[in-house]
Amino acid sequence: MPAGFRYKQTIVIRTDIQMSVGKLAAQACHASLEAALKAMKSHPDIFEAWLREGAKKVVLRVESLGELLRLREEAERLGIPNALITDRGLTELPPGTVTALAVGPAESSLVDRVTGRLRLL
Repeated sequence: MPAGFRYKQTIVIRTDIQMSVGKLAAQACHASLEAALKAMKSHPDIFEAWLREGAKKVVLRVESLGELLRLREEAERLGIPNALITDRGLTELPPGTVTALAVGPAESSLVDRVTGRLRLL
């Protein structure tokens, strides 16, 4: 992908719970889609610009529920569209397990204020 994207979305996955690769991918997709739909309603200009640029996404990791919840609080404080995903418990995880968080789409510099220090998944 070219450098210099103005907008992006980050998807943060918990690594302290056991998920198969397929489950992890599904949770990341749920988070991405839900946050994008929120952005489409609340910030349509940003959503459209993000799509035109190629809808940049970066998948990151945290090692605890507490870390994930702190990130969500910061995204909320900054007014960034986000989506916290809680599993229904139909396959691998107990019902109510929080698995992922998507932050954005929003301006890259704003998203980085929330997730810029995290490691890639």
